Amino acid sequence: MNIDSRITAIHPDITAIRHDIHANPEPGFEEKRTADLVAARLEEYGIEVHRGLATTGVVGSLKCGTSNRATGLRADMDCLIMDELNTFDHKSTVDGCMHACGHDGHTAMLLGAARHLAETRNFDGTVHFIFQPAEEGLGGGREMVNDGLFDLFPVDGVYGMHNMPGYPVGQFAIVPGPMMASSDSFYLTIQGIGGHGAWPHEAVDPVLVAGEIIVALQSIVSRTIDPLESVVVGVSQVHAGSANNVIPDEAKLSGTVRTFSVEMQDHIEARMKRIVDGICQAHGATADFFFERRYPPTVNHQAEAEIAGTVATALVGTENVTSRGLPQLGGEDFSFMLLARPGAYIFIGNGDGEGGCMVHNPHYDFNDDIIPLGIAYWTKLAETTLPKS
Repeated sequence: MNIDSRITAIHPDITAIRHDIHANPEPGFEEKRTADLVAARLEEYGIEVHRGLATTGVVGSLKCGTSNRATGLRADMDCLIMDELNTFDHKSTVDGCMHACGHDGHTAMLLGAARHLAETRNFDGTVHFIFQPAEEGLGGGREMVNDGLFDLFPVDGVYGMHNMPGYPVGQFAIVPGPMMASSDSFYLTIQGIGGHGAWPHEAVDPVLVAGEIIVALQSIVSRTIDPLESVVVGVSQVHAGSANNVIPDEAKLSGTVRTFSVEMQDHIEARMKRIVDGICQAHGATADFFFERRYPPTVNHQAEAEIAGTVATALVGTENVTSRGLPQLGGEDFSFMLLARPGAYIFIGNGDGEGGCMVHNPHYDFNDDIIPLGIAYWTKLAETTLPKS
């Protein structure tokens, strides 16, 4: 790997920052301590600091030279609401909160890049270091954009990076176009007519209706979507009834939908509504159906994905920049930034890491060994997109 010795020299300091953040996790829009730490470090590096976007967001701006071009580099800061089962010294000290997705590592690596770029200044233009709150389901990326992120800090391109267990240390993964799926939810309340279980003919059974709807929803993917498309329509919750001999008044369903295009979101939402309405009408029931578009697909722009891939290749070689396993059906709110500006999202291999498990696992830990490579990627990306003449 082609990593500047000045980056490897700061590895212990950045690792200590990562451990501090890991031990003190904060959930979405509550990252006050983390934001204070980020702001203090940026100021220490001589970088202009701006605070308050999306409540706890932090943006550091570093200008060098005379170019009007600007690049945005984004890391997420929030933790997950879950208990940690690790026993190492930097384990979470907050009950019910854990950095189980590596946002502690993302924040630390971007701080390392900020420090290195502030010292070397081998670029011409402005780098905006974007530290985003509330990626885990709360749409902090959307809120930063809505609060004027790119009006206040215009960029020619914006870039994100996420660690990924299962990819070896020293490997990156990226594709142009869809990188990750939309993350949508649906909620359905079926209103029937309750009654005694011994006289079902005098009731309208919402449980029966719910069962037919669950089965029929599977036809959306199997019979209305091109088999080569990757789509998920899944019911994950069913709630109805309180006693064995009582037909309830209502049944509730909810679940998730994953797609790789807005057009497919439109198709699935319309098809779901038609199925629900048709089955309910056939049984004399009614339904309240709500389709929540939470995160759009994360779609890399062609030119920016090529830049990101070229930067990664310069660091680790062609054989270690892969498209294996992509796109993925997980969701990511960096998608809102990619809707607002050109850019690209890349995975950095986390290896097996502590615990040898996937993210969102109570035994997960970010792999400190990849910190120098992450810093080197951010640094070279800034230098590549903002070259000195």
